[in-house]
Amino acid sequence: MGHSHTHNHAHSHSHNDLKGRNLFISILLNILITVSQVIGGLVSGSLALLSDALHNFSDVISLVVSYAANRLSKKQASIHRTFGYKRAEILAAFINAATLIIVAVLLIIEAVKRFQNPEEIKTGLVIWLSFIAIIANGLSVLLLKKDSKSNMNMKSAYIHLLTDMMASVAVLVGGLLMKFYQIYWVDSALTLAIAIYLIWMGYDLLKNSTKVLMLFTPNTIPLKDIVNQINAFEPIKNVHHVHVWQLNEEEIHLEAHIDFNENITLSQFDTILHDIEDLVFEKYHINHVNIQPEYSKNDAKDVIVQD
Repeated sequence: MGHSHTHNHAHSHSHNDLKGRNLFISILLNILITVSQVIGGLVSGSLALLSDALHNFSDVISLVVSYAANRLSKKQASIHRTFGYKRAEILAAFINAATLIIVAVLLIIEAVKRFQNPEEIKTGLVIWLSFIAIIANGLSVLLLKKDSKSNMNMKSAYIHLLTDMMASVAVLVGGLLMKFYQIYWVDSALTLAIAIYLIWMGYDLLKNSTKVLMLFTPNTIPLKDIVNQINAFEPIKNVHHVHVWQLNEEEIHLEAHIDFNENITLSQFDTILHDIEDLVFEKYHINHVNIQPEYSKNDAKDVIVQD
């Protein structure tokens, strides 16, 4: 088996530790918000504040999941876990995306109930507490923003926090409108808007994390093109039994059987293997290549083999 790790560029540890630290700070901030909002919600009778507290509590949970996954993903591989815990972050993103959608559904139910039966709310406290929540969530959002672009786990935590910040802004706007204009349905309307946004963002994340967990070929990889490009190498007769899948966001694996025109030597195969690695890494960022060389072997020659 020609197998290569040559192109697996490891990320610096300091960056990973920074992600962990930022998550940890966000957890503390969110615990603070949750506690203050529960107390405030009970005192003022504001459902928006209590649902916001629930939101923030779901944030705490999702951040803890993300934090645990981030820590786990750094653990070393072992005999029983040959990949280590490299998928922990994808799993965390999947769990968090699923909870985003659940929270959204609960919010919609609540908003509809509230819409039919609007209640008066002691607004002063609502305004102040939502203001505190906006600042604390805003800080968390800024801490995670950079990593959310390149990491599904961080993105799932980021979306939880971002929607929370929006929810707090909505509560603030609602509180102000109630205080000065006695418009009480705003609470429900804003809750509904946030829920729709949650479903939209959560679904996208759920879909992407599911694709990785199901070993689907990443969207960025044109499998047919790769096969044609490898087939174009002089000594190669046929490329078949191809699998391309993502271990996590850093690693894409390609495995294939390659039929050769001649009974070449191992050193000749190594040269070709090296060329294939360079090709797929430079063009498609595939950093793990596993090739099974064959010469007039009697097996199925389909590019995709159904076992």
